[in-house]
Amino acid sequence: MKRILSLVLVLMITFTGCINKKTDSLEKKGSKSQEFRTVYSGEITTLNYLVTSSTIEFGLAANLVDTLIDYDRYGVIQPALATEWSVSEDNLVWTFKLREGVQWVRHDGTEYAEVTAQDFVDGMEYVLDSSNESLTANIAYGVIKNGEKYYNGEITDFSQVGIKAKDKYTLEYTLEKPVPYFLSMMSYVCFFPVNGDFLKEVGDQFGTDNTNILYNGAYIMESFEPQNSRVLVANNSYWDKENVHIKKLVATYNKEAGNLSPELFLRGEIDSTDVPSTILDDWMDDSEKEKVIRPNRTSYYSYFYAFNFDPLFSKEYEPDNWKIAVNNLNFRKALFHALDRRAAMLTAEPYDPDKRIHNTITPRNFVNHQGIDYTEMGLLKDIVNVDTFNEKLALEYKKKAMEELKDHAKFPVKVLMPYNTGSTEWANRAQVIEQQMENLLGKEFIDIIIDPKPPTGFLQDVRRAGQFAFLECNWGPDYADPETFTDPFIPSGTYNKPHLAEGYGENNGKTKYENLVNTAKSELVDIEKRLIYFAEAEAFLINEAFIIPYGLGGGGYSASRLNPFESPYSPFGVSSERFKGQKIMDKPMNIKTYDKELKLWEEERSKALKDSN
Repeated sequence: MKRILSLVLVLMITFTGCINKKTDSLEKKGSKSQEFRTVYSGEITTLNYLVTSSTIEFGLAANLVDTLIDYDRYGVIQPALATEWSVSEDNLVWTFKLREGVQWVRHDGTEYAEVTAQDFVDGMEYVLDSSNESLTANIAYGVIKNGEKYYNGEITDFSQVGIKAKDKYTLEYTLEKPVPYFLSMMSYVCFFPVNGDFLKEVGDQFGTDNTNILYNGAYIMESFEPQNSRVLVANNSYWDKENVHIKKLVATYNKEAGNLSPELFLRGEIDSTDVPSTILDDWMDDSEKEKVIRPNRTSYYSYFYAFNFDPLFSKEYEPDNWKIAVNNLNFRKALFHALDRRAAMLTAEPYDPDKRIHNTITPRNFVNHQGIDYTEMGLLKDIVNVDTFNEKLALEYKKKAMEELKDHAKFPVKVLMPYNTGSTEWANRAQVIEQQMENLLGKEFIDIIIDPKPPTGFLQDVRRAGQFAFLECNWGPDYADPETFTDPFIPSGTYNKPHLAEGYGENNGKTKYENLVNTAKSELVDIEKRLIYFAEAEAFLINEAFIIPYGLGGGGYSASRLNPFESPYSPFGVSSERFKGQKIMDKPMNIKTYDKELKLWEEERSKALKDSN
């Protein structure tokens, strides 16, 4: 690990010649140029927002296409493309009145057509056409009447699906059953609009580059040169352009962005950077750098380590042997209790690692009922406050696993663990985990093989392709209900395929986890009972060691000319990825100012949420 840290510092010093520049240049007059500059190392693979499930691609889509509703900086729902909405007495029919005069524009800013209710119908028809392989289709067809039947080909007439353009500016959704959180789903990509005429015009080229999509959001992608740069400019035809203060977003590709961006920031060449833990002490101890660094808020993204039950990796890593081992509960539990999450988190959060560690999949404070947090309900209350790292238990389960597998599996079991080279912290964490778990469990039991993979296409080429045995994964909520945290683990999920684990089938052909989830989904009246059912399903996943909950996203430290309390705030959907409403500050926020602003924001948010009810 020391060798890698030294290499990072050598790279930075070689690149810059000097890392102790004065920060006076950071108080840039250029802030008034209204241009925000960043670097990135992981390239997008598509601009087709109707099929992607990538966080990076969500972030772009959020700035290019608007949704029916949005969120303000306190997390309160606001009108966007819809100006008003209502729901029927039986909670099955939602009606949205659209804003008139909103325009679709091409990449050069020329107007193409007005945004109408039919665009949302066309978007949903595209998502629910299984041949398009939308990775978020299940979210839509899980609630829209006849959506799943259309997706599965049981019906072929889309007019039978529960979405209608009642007139040019009136959109109606009919649900399969009442969905208490339906409104919160409206800022998610599968509910995005698309112009049907344009789809026909470009065909299967839709989303392949910036010229093959239309824009109705705050920004237009003016240029896109893969592994070079992408430039977004303010949309002059935007319906709310008065609230778009940053006029240009310039992102430049650099395969060493994770290592080099802090120095580029100090040189005034970019406007925002994460400050990785490898150099955090240097920044904290430097009186000039310390002026421009601040914490990041933790997010509602949940991070966990997943065991793969459908290994498709190369024979050199012995996938057949892994499959035998991973289907043994005691083997999984040995690894479950052997992972020291605090030691792992120190690679990302060396000053306060405990604030990001959590023991469940659904984060604390995401959902509560009558003042009781979801994670304190049902069987989760026995998990939420317990540290899973336990050396004694890990060794006991190791002994049981070796006895049960001695005539079936080969030891040591090879454990292929890829990581994304775009993150220095992830690279360091992979080494920490390898050394820590092998030292505890013994190299005669497991051989963890860390496997560096490039950031571009990482999800597609690694996780979705089954090219791992044990992998750090994450999932963010799509709507305001714990059901959203079940999506990675159901059969249509693209994570670790727990439904293929041996010994968990039930009489109806579904796994125990699926049945637990379906029971929770079907409870739509008694919300407390619904939450307890979901808590039981989540506890089962954890107690059976299908995954190891690890931590929360966000956190860490950054230096940025953006004010984090100006951006839209939402735990779900894409609103929090929008640049709309934000301004470039003359100088970065420091820790003292951040703490003061955070306290004020929390007070104001509490009042805003009360006033909105």
